[in-house]
Amino acid sequence: DLKIVISTHDDLINQNLKLKSEQLLLRSQLQRLIAIESENNYLKSLMKSSRQLKSKTLIAELLAVDSEPYVNQVVLNKGTRDGVYVGQPVLDASGVMGQVAQAGLVTSRVILISDPHSGVAVQNTRNGMRTIAIGDSYAGKIRLMYVPKTADIRVGDLFITSGLGDQYPEGYPVGKVLNVTNNPAKSFLEVYLQPSAHLDSSREVLLVWYQKHA
Repeated sequence: DLKIVISTHDDLINQNLKLKSEQLLLRSQLQRLIAIESENNYLKSLMKSSRQLKSKTLIAELLAVDSEPYVNQVVLNKGTRDGVYVGQPVLDASGVMGQVAQAGLVTSRVILISDPHSGVAVQNTRNGMRTIAIGDSYAGKIRLMYVPKTADIRVGDLFITSGLGDQYPEGYPVGKVLNVTNNPAKSFLEVYLQPSAHLDSSREVLLVWYQKHA
């Protein structure tokens, strides 16, 4: 009887381990399916964004992210043989990513809008106020330049590309205002935006042929 009890106990343990193993496998497969569905939905959004733009577009994939401190740049798998040019706008499904800084034959380097060397002409969708947004890699955000202390600007305001400067298509989301600080020691308001584009997670992006390059 003791042998039967021990045998039954061992069988139950083995069955339990098998069930746990199968459960883990199913969970893993489910997470993979969720990831694939998410990626498919993102690509659909990207294609939708592409159709909304009147210019020629091309989907590119990220090959690498620059890991240097305070440098926000990525490398794409498209280059001059695909028609890529320096200064070309780069977007994702949600907003402005940046622009091409260097173009090789088969790859290109993109400077993101969060890089301190980046600058985007922007406009407030609520009241039409125009200014320049530059990268702040220390904060990982973007900030507005030379905003007067009398300016009508609120947390949550959406800034889009103004189309000035011949860099980006007009009307594409750049970021929403995170905070507005009136520092008495400074001549202008300190205004930070949360980028609309998913700068840290987008794997596919849109290269756009814009205006004179279209």
